[in-house]
Parts: sequence; C-alpha cells; structure tokens
Amino acid sequence: MRRSARSDMSFVESGAIRYYRFELLEELGVIQAIFTRRGGVSQKPFDSLNVGGTIGDEVERVRTNRRLSFAAVGRGVDTLYDVWQVHSSAVVCADMPRPASAPHLKADVLLTDRPQVTLFMRFADCVPIFLVDPVRRVIGIAHAGWKGTVQWVARGAVYAMKARYGCCPEDIHAGIGPSIGVDHYPIGPDVASQVRSAFGQDAGAFLLQADGRVHFDLWAANRFALEEAGVRHIQVAELCTACHTDDWYSHRGEGGKTGRFGALLALTD
Repeated sequence: MRRSARSDMSFVESGAIRYYRFELLEELGVIQAIFTRRGGVSQKPFDSLNVGGTIGDEVERVRTNRRLSFAAVGRGVDTLYDVWQVHSSAVVCADMPRPASAPHLKADVLLTDRPQVTLFMRFADCVPIFLVDPVRRVIGIAHAGWKGTVQWVARGAVYAMKARYGCCPEDIHAGIGPSIGVDHYPIGPDVASQVRSAFGQDAGAFLLQADGRVHFDLWAANRFALEEAGVRHIQVAELCTACHTDDWYSHRGEGGKTGRFGALLALTD
C-alpha cells in the first residue's frame, strides 16, 4: 500500500494557527487554507481548533475557533458561506455570504465566482477537494467521504462548474487534501460492493487487500473521478489524517470522539 507522505513545505504558520496550502493553487489568485487542529481554544477531545458545531463541543469555543481561522488568512467571518454536509452530491452556488440567520442548505459541493464569498467546510477523515478555474475565476470545495466518492461528487462538482459558470475542465486546477489514507481505511463488504457498482471495471484500482481486509483508496478514486471529468491539473496532498493526529482530526483514528478541521477557499479581489 502507498504510505502517506508528509511535507512541511506546504504548511504555513500564522501565530498559533497552522494550515496547509496546495502548491498547485498558489499562483491562481485564491486564498486557500486547510487548517490543522492547532491554535484554537477547544478542550480535549476537541483540542484545539475545532470548527464542528454538532459534535459536543461548546458553541462559543467553536465560534471563536472559526473567527481565529478566518483571521489567520485575513478574511472576515461575515464573508462565510457554509452548508450542512450530508454525504451527498448536491451542489450549492453561493452568490453572497450566508446570513447568520439563514438556515444551512444541505449539500456537499460549494461553488462561487464572487470574491466577497469565502467557502468553508469541515472535515475529519473525508476528502477535501479544492477546485480553481483561474480563467473564469470560479472556485469550489467538495466533501468526499466514501458515500460522496461513490456518487462521483468530484466529477459532479466539475460538471456543475461547467454548467453554471461556463468553465472548461482543462482549465480547472484541483487539490485533494489531507484525509484518511488507504492504510487506515478498511471497509466492509457492503461498501466494497457499492464501490464496485460505482466504478465498474476500474474499481480494482481503488480496492486493495491487506491483513485479510479490503481497503478503499479515496485519494485515487477521487483523482480518477476528476480525470474522468477532464481535469488535468491535480495535486494530491498525500497526508493521512489517521497517521498524523497531531495535526488533523480523525474520526477513525480517534475512535469517533474528535473535532472537525476547517477548509477555506476564496477568490482574491
């Protein structure tokens, strides 16, 4: 199996906050950050930069952590647009920040072409996928757990960028962020069956045998989905959340009692 690599070259320190950036996206006119768990105010087991508000942490601590995250990259929380992530392939296109009083829409893809909007999602093993079209000036974040992956959420996000904004897949640059690696992701027969159903003859490349169990390679499957959509510029972080719980929250690696790290993407003015 492929082991996760760890490169400190892509990490940025902003005070106590530490976050990851894709080198591929650095010169494309975006503000990007996948925040580690460091530098926040939450207590164990959510220590410390937890931005998940429905997992048992104190609400005010979560709000403070979100403000700290946005401030670390020079964005105001009033620019935020987020959704209620439900492991779907549903897409929301944000034309303006989400008012604090507005309910969260249920979706797992967020897109915008507005510099005044900051896209924000939460993760703890699932795959954050950043999408940037520097030609049309369109960005997106997709949330891909195993359910989203077998629903081809990455490909669906690219198709939505094409349909709504006129993007050409060849122009899109994609980053597959820190998430659970294949070594730490054994799956049961039911999930393996759904992977085979979704990917057909190509499924064997993503279902690997080890220690008598089947493991699912989410990184490879989502890269394949992006390539099937026509994306040619792709960077995979190859950072396993379960391997590096000093940096990342991991639902599997920490027995289900942990926080959520934030992923932020915005266009520069």
